[in-house]
Amino acid sequence: MHGYEMIQEIAERSDGVWKPSPGSVYPTLQLLEDEGLIVSATEGGKKLFSLTESGRAAAEEGPEAPWEAASRGIDWEALGEIRQAGFGLMEAFGQVWKTGSAEQREKAVGVINEARKKLYLILADED
Repeated sequence: MHGYEMIQEIAERSDGVWKPSPGSVYPTLQLLEDEGLIVSATEGGKKLFSLTESGRAAAEEGPEAPWEAASRGIDWEALGEIRQAGFGLMEAFGQVWKTGSAEQREKAVGVINEARKKLYLILADED
């Protein structure tokens, strides 16, 4: 696989809970290649990676797949509610930004900033 395919595969295997960034995947691939655990080959303009024998052995000896741990214990119903609320907030903000006056946009930014502060206060158990 090439790096982008790996990112997609991890996201799919973790049910969307974990989607590593290219900024973390590609340096990790380079490190694994430097350590002789994977090799790369360019095909059709894409750099494809595969495990070496020692890489396969290391993978078999290693801990469970990280995408399994990432999705364990997730309250999928609550996650759906959170996502819906977040998307709804951004949709409303986008409407104000696209159609509102400069004053309305300024107020909208203030609301978003205030909401962010209030969310952090929840974590701090403050009102």
